Amino acid sequence: MSLYDRYRQLIDDEIPFALLTVIAGPEGVGRKLLVQLDGSVEGGIQPPELQAAVRPDAVELLRQEQSEVRNYTLPGGVFSVFIESYPAPHQIVIVGAAHAAGPLARFARALGYRVIVTDARAAFAVPERFPDADQVIKGWPQDVLPGIRFDASTYLVLLSHDPKFDEPTLQHVLPTSIAYIGAIGSRKTQRERFQRLREQGFSEEQLAKIYGPVGLDLGGRSTEETALAILAEITAVRYGKQGGFMRKKLEGMRS
Repeated sequence: MSLYDRYRQLIDDEIPFALLTVIAGPEGVGRKLLVQLDGSVEGGIQPPELQAAVRPDAVELLRQEQSEVRNYTLPGGVFSVFIESYPAPHQIVIVGAAHAAGPLARFARALGYRVIVTDARAAFAVPERFPDADQVIKGWPQDVLPGIRFDASTYLVLLSHDPKFDEPTLQHVLPTSIAYIGAIGSRKTQRERFQRLREQGFSEEQLAKIYGPVGLDLGGRSTEETALAILAEITAVRYGKQGGFMRKKLEGMRS
């Protein structure tokens, strides 16, 4: 398989990778290298010292979903490498086709997310109810979720209050590298949920992926406002922020 064929395969399989191209230097201009998140490489660039130096930078930029040119000074001269990141498409999976699922799907689609809605209830899992969703899947979580990609580019929102949905969903996604799990429910519900999960053997590190009660505290009450609070929290998690007031950052600078 050629490097180009592998490039196409990674894109089709939605596996994140970085494509590195030597664009300037005393040798190897035009040579390419594929680097995945785990640091594995395919292809090759010269000299070997350049490949060793650029690989951790490629992983770093891929995690940040950024592309840029970086320069490397080696004994043989100065090399410029274009590191082009290809992150997996970001997607939001909504388990439980509740009232907030509609506006959440609509807002998420507007922000460029792929949206999947799933529910086992035939009356709820109706594509016409979710025109903004890419997929509406009828089925129980234990049957549906194994067919969905769960990684650092996937965000799951659990809108069901029913343990028949909650338990199999969390059991499936907690061991994955999923970026975010938002779980609706009161503080009492959350405490009971966490206790059951601890008893099932899940670690505190795994449980830290769960955000519940779900959403930033915006004070809204309508289903649209609830959806906005959830998507605001997902945005904050995605970019490593806390979701506070921007003006707080300036208060210390005011005279």
